[in-house]
Amino acid sequence: MFFEFVFGICEINDKVKVNFREAVRSVIFRNGLLLMVKTNKEDLKLPGGGVGKNEGHKEALIREVREETGYSVTRVREKVGIVTERREDYIEKGALFEMVSHYYLCDVSENQGLQELDDYENKLGFCPCWVSIDEAIENNERVLATRGKRANRWVKREIIVLRKLKEILATDRLRR
Repeated sequence: MFFEFVFGICEINDKVKVNFREAVRSVIFRNGLLLMVKTNKEDLKLPGGGVGKNEGHKEALIREVREETGYSVTRVREKVGIVTERREDYIEKGALFEMVSHYYLCDVSENQGLQELDDYENKLGFCPCWVSIDEAIENNERVLATRGKRANRWVKREIIVLRKLKEILATDRLRR
């Protein structure tokens, strides 16, 4: 594993309720480009999402990548990192929300099928695209600078992860 980050609230009071969510995110390279999902807010995110009840990381990755991009995961390779995000819960007043995202290097099929988007993903216009890591970083930095708090919550997280992936790629420690 190459990275582990914690964002937001670092210490948790044991008297505060914590609503936990586990997610998986894919890192997929092909011909030097990275598979990402672009939204109608112009940001880019790595494909992935929540792990369902009684679902393992591999099964969730396969499902999430297929739903968001239309590509089929052919191989889940190594775990490259973990990001933990903690903040006040938007839904339950007085509680904290903690999401732990596990990032995995994956391979996908050559051919793309149809997406199977959730309502909120449709509303955000999820569209898969292949971009260079530099393009992805520059794009999300521009979105964050122009949209600020109106940017999707994941933009800051993805910028930090993308920068770290770029650093790892420069050392050739990440087998693409």
